[in-house]
Amino acid sequence: MKNKKPISRSENMRRIKSKDTSIEILLRKELWKRGLRYRKNVKDVFGKPDIVFKGKKLAVFTDSEFWHGKYLMEKKYIPKTNTEYWVKKITRNIERDKEVVSFLEEEGWTVLRFWESDIRKSTKKCADIIEGALKRL
Repeated sequence: MKNKKPISRSENMRRIKSKDTSIEILLRKELWKRGLRYRKNVKDVFGKPDIVFKGKKLAVFTDSEFWHGKYLMEKKYIPKTNTEYWVKKITRNIERDKEVVSFLEEEGWTVLRFWESDIRKSTKKCADIIEGALKRL
């Protein structure tokens, strides 16, 4: 087997998707299977939620633990290289997430956020929460 050249950090970062991630697709498939119709990555809704039920004003975000700060908040993982940069970047992501939720709620939206691990562990439970919220709205 040939040794592969390690990829650079910039190449790795380019491969990270911001939409149609595996967790989004998992959750969307479960919602679709239940007959729930939604829009995805809606640009005209502040914060560009991953899944939107516009008529009900329900915004759903699917958050990875690394990028949205769960690991940092729980001190489970802090990058060892360029630590100051990453802590600052992820801390800003956490602040931005809070700002988005506040703004949308002030505009009358219901906002649900799910961690990647929760979606992977129990996609059906996450879909149950969304379905329940839709019934209440």
